[in-house]
Amino acid sequence: MTDRAPATDDANLRPQTAVEAHGRAPSPRGPYAASLKRRILFITSEMSDYVKVGGLGEVSSALPRALSSQFDVRVLIPGYREVLARHADLAIVCDVPASAGLPGCKLGLARCPDGLEVYVLVSPELYERDGTPYGDGAGSDWGDNDVRFGRLCAAAAQIALGEADPSWSADLVHANDWPSALTSAYLRWSGRNLPSVLTVHNLAYQGLFPRACLPSLGVPENAFQIEGVEFYDKLSFLKAGLFYADHITTVSANYAREITTEQHGCGLDGLLRQRAAQGRLTGIVNGIDDAWNPAVDEALAAPFEAGDWGAKRINTNAVRKEFGLAVSRGPLFAVVSRLVHQKGIDFVIGAADRIVANGGQLVVIGRGEPQIEQALEETCARHPQSLSVRVGYEEAQARRIFAGADFLLMPSRFEPCGLSQMFAQRAGALPIVHRTGGLADTVQDGVTGFHVTQLTVDGLLAGVRRAFNVFAQKTTLARMRTNAMAQKFSWSNSAADYGALYLRGIGNRPG
Repeated sequence: MTDRAPATDDANLRPQTAVEAHGRAPSPRGPYAASLKRRILFITSEMSDYVKVGGLGEVSSALPRALSSQFDVRVLIPGYREVLARHADLAIVCDVPASAGLPGCKLGLARCPDGLEVYVLVSPELYERDGTPYGDGAGSDWGDNDVRFGRLCAAAAQIALGEADPSWSADLVHANDWPSALTSAYLRWSGRNLPSVLTVHNLAYQGLFPRACLPSLGVPENAFQIEGVEFYDKLSFLKAGLFYADHITTVSANYAREITTEQHGCGLDGLLRQRAAQGRLTGIVNGIDDAWNPAVDEALAAPFEAGDWGAKRINTNAVRKEFGLAVSRGPLFAVVSRLVHQKGIDFVIGAADRIVANGGQLVVIGRGEPQIEQALEETCARHPQSLSVRVGYEEAQARRIFAGADFLLMPSRFEPCGLSQMFAQRAGALPIVHRTGGLADTVQDGVTGFHVTQLTVDGLLAGVRRAFNVFAQKTTLARMRTNAMAQKFSWSNSAADYGALYLRGIGNRPG
């Protein structure tokens, strides 16, 4: 591969002419005709405007908007039912022809109320299904996910290269996680020099498929090797992105270091160490939306600001009532999380009896692995006035929990960035976190929350004991809450870092 050296002077960052960028003059149609903003295609498999499974959905909604003042950003998302329901008048831009074993589809263009433009890949046979973007309601992956997301990636490359929408093409592509990672490979195989960035939100999900899928996806046979898309005799969408993308980002500086180690590298640590040594791996911490503001949140029993701890206590009692807990003067702990092994919910279950014995209460909301959901419900049944779990997720309820909780439990085995600890701090709930990934970057031990270094039930309980001690010291508790609420987790900071990365990539592009 050819390494791209960082830009060294302003001349490298000047806007290219359209002929330099694509070897042809731009169409007079579209926003580029009236704007010199560089054009970014942001590809995602979920977006909280429509459908959200995890943090990627939040990022895909917030980051393009934060970038829009500096760039002409368009999002590409599959045409799930939830997307089409929001855009009944979707304008069809073009037909995307079939290629290899990928079916043809239509490309629509929608405009969100705030002006963000979203390309929608319309293919009822691929995307209009019940369930999540990745699988059915029972938790099984769709058997044709290779085709579903291969189609997304191939279409993304066509859009970016100006082969789909005749009025728009991209100066840089930003792919996210395995479902869109193959885009970087398609761009490279096209022979065109269009730069791409891949963000890894969670390295554990890699998009692995049998070698037999190569012809239907249009993957060259000679790409199926270690220096390519092959991963233990399977095709890996994520490995393809890591190999072919010009730059890799992940969602916190600490996680960027962790994934270069054998412990956290999920078998890809060697490639990631190579990318880090080349200066092509960067950690950029996520932000959270300014809408998460307890001072103006109408979902709360009593909006509040730092220092108004009486109003926070009103929210605490309202959460107790909502979850059927007894009136109490003890601390309220919370878990707002996907209920999966990664999140360390088993440690929470192991600590629950001790939390109750010491006068604490616990509320849990989330959805995930059935055995974890069942174990939580069985634990809560032993202490119905002190423990409560609601399987599912509703954002307004989550905001009420953050506003009412005294402490948030996040003993994640690994956590690329994490959002709940940021939401909690903004609402004055102090996180108790395993010191890993983005949790280490965003929670200050003893200042805005507590770090757990030994990931066991006893290790978590050590953090819980610190929390009980602080709860009994009202001056210390108020100071830590104030510190937490003062943290700035703004998307504008993240957008500035991405913007600089985009301009460097565009500026280094060969002529």
